[in-house]
Amino acid sequence: MTSTDKPYVDIAAIEETVAAVTAQRELGKVTFTMHSQSTGGVTAKTETGALIQAGKRDESRRGKFTLRSDEPVPLLGSDTAVNPAEYILKGIAGCYVVTLTSLAAAKKITLDEVRVSLGFDIDLSGFLGIDSTVRKGAQRITADVEIDSPGTPREQLEELVKALEATSPIRDTVANPVTVTTRLA
Repeated sequence: MTSTDKPYVDIAAIEETVAAVTAQRELGKVTFTMHSQSTGGVTAKTETGALIQAGKRDESRRGKFTLRSDEPVPLLGSDTAVNPAEYILKGIAGCYVVTLTSLAAAKKITLDEVRVSLGFDIDLSGFLGIDSTVRKGAQRITADVEIDSPGTPREQLEELVKALEATSPIRDTVANPVTVTTRLA
């Protein structure tokens, strides 16, 4: 990302969205859907589904984007695609960029570039059933954020990152308990 005369995001559009959701709270209720199927071994193909906002289905995103997943060879895969843990990291990174650029625009902070380096630490002995005291999921997720914003004091950038951590919807989803319902269809 390089700076231009235009901000990363349109602050007026953000303000309009806030006003619209404030006036009609149902607009803030959004459901993203995906449809996935196995494609052999530990691989899967997943496509975007309908977007549901305020109870209305928008089918225009159905099948618009396809994501594939696999595992590295040492984890029984054929290493043909990103693995699920990497997709979680991508989700965090993508949300961090959206949230950070929106926060910066609101504070009139110009960003030249944002970089996020992430890590997903897992102990497979939990997942593999070797040690029941070990969590099956991530032990820790780290995100190092680098911001190029010439002329912006470091203290302001640190405040921006604190606000980012406090407002990112994907970070909130990963960092706090959320109900996940799995059922046989």
